[in-house]
Amino acid sequence: MPNGTILVADDDAAIRTVLNQALGRAGYEVRVTGQASTLWRWVAAGEGDLVVTDVVMPDENAFDLLPRIKKLRPDLPVIVMSAQNTFMTAIRASERGAYEYLPKPFDLKELLAVISRALTRPRGVVQASSEGINEEIPLVGRSPAMQELYRSLARLMATELTVMIMGESGTGKELVARALHDYGKRRKGPFVAVNMAAIPRDLIESELFGHERGSFTGAVNRATGRFEQAEGGTLFLDEIGDMPMEAQTRLLRVLQEGEYSTIGGRTSIKTDVRIVAATHKDLRVAIQQGLFREDLFFRLRVVEIQLPPLRERAGDIPLLAQSFLREFAKENGKPLTDFTADALEALLHFSWPGNVRELRTAIEHAVVLSKGERVTLRDLPPSVRHGGVVEPRFFSEKDLTVKDAEKQLIIRALKETNGNRTRAAKKIAMSRRTFHRKLHEYHLEGF
Repeated sequence: MPNGTILVADDDAAIRTVLNQALGRAGYEVRVTGQASTLWRWVAAGEGDLVVTDVVMPDENAFDLLPRIKKLRPDLPVIVMSAQNTFMTAIRASERGAYEYLPKPFDLKELLAVISRALTRPRGVVQASSEGINEEIPLVGRSPAMQELYRSLARLMATELTVMIMGESGTGKELVARALHDYGKRRKGPFVAVNMAAIPRDLIESELFGHERGSFTGAVNRATGRFEQAEGGTLFLDEIGDMPMEAQTRLLRVLQEGEYSTIGGRTSIKTDVRIVAATHKDLRVAIQQGLFREDLFFRLRVVEIQLPPLRERAGDIPLLAQSFLREFAKENGKPLTDFTADALEALLHFSWPGNVRELRTAIEHAVVLSKGERVTLRDLPPSVRHGGVVEPRFFSEKDLTVKDAEKQLIIRALKETNGNRTRAAKKIAMSRRTFHRKLHEYHLEGF
């Protein structure tokens, strides 16, 4: 007896064939179509236990169809697949009620695992509302690490869970915290960020919880704290590893009891904020050294998000550089549209110890200094010009688009690994399936 009926909609005949065979072997009854209208007819007739659909269909976008499916059959799980592997794709899938989003090319084992979970999940899972969503895309990247980040964020949007963001300085921890707020249930409330490392240690408690007039020397007026300012929204505690022990104890009480008191105050104040914390430090080491409370660590780390350093997702550098170029060219009124070959080559060879933040600053520097329509090597900061070893030259002398750069990045990885495709894909933080798809796309199969 079949494990259930899967409705598959994809305009790619090859994908339909693969899914039909793989799902059939897994014990499911499968119905496949290349039309959204056919999928909708099946769903409206009450057929199927789960839907697997591509986003872009010839007759209708799946994101337009999803709300109708969820309204008619709210408990029917829908898994969305897309080659448009962006943060907003994952968010829109979640907003419109998808059970899961998988980037193409997908892994069959992962898809089967997701299907199994979806068919055995509790019914009535609440999805995030799309009302008031900010359409600006705050995160850029298509590497496997970024795809996993997008999916994690999409899952967290409809929750109130406390999140700990781990990663090196400059990897974009505040951007992730803002995304959790801007696309989550508290988007209409305030987003308040406070950097523990930037506040004198003896003032952190006052900064967070506020103080009453006369509570200490210099407290001439009552002051509101960040918790009060963030009421109903999100409080982002950056560099939480630098918080002194006394403040840690107060913060733990807030997380346990949902209330706090101001410095010098005599009454408890109820609070309703979502806490998102971040650090570049290894808090487990800090716990062993007696510098961080273990109970607070586990309270803050209900969900952990690990951000990769830029050097581990070098394939995203062209996309990030192009995104920053558009931003700063518009801001400075410059007609810049691309990078010269040697400029982009230097960006790709540089190690970026300051991660995405350093790359962003470098592009801003280049835009300000540039006098043409393309950023040249001479426009980049000296550290990037001289810190990246750019010989031997793999790029041609022509100006490169982002796709050109991606192709050349793949060629370089293949040369550096003597043609070993598995090692080359790993070297540029690209999944093996994506790497092979790119080889076909750029006609590099015989390389």
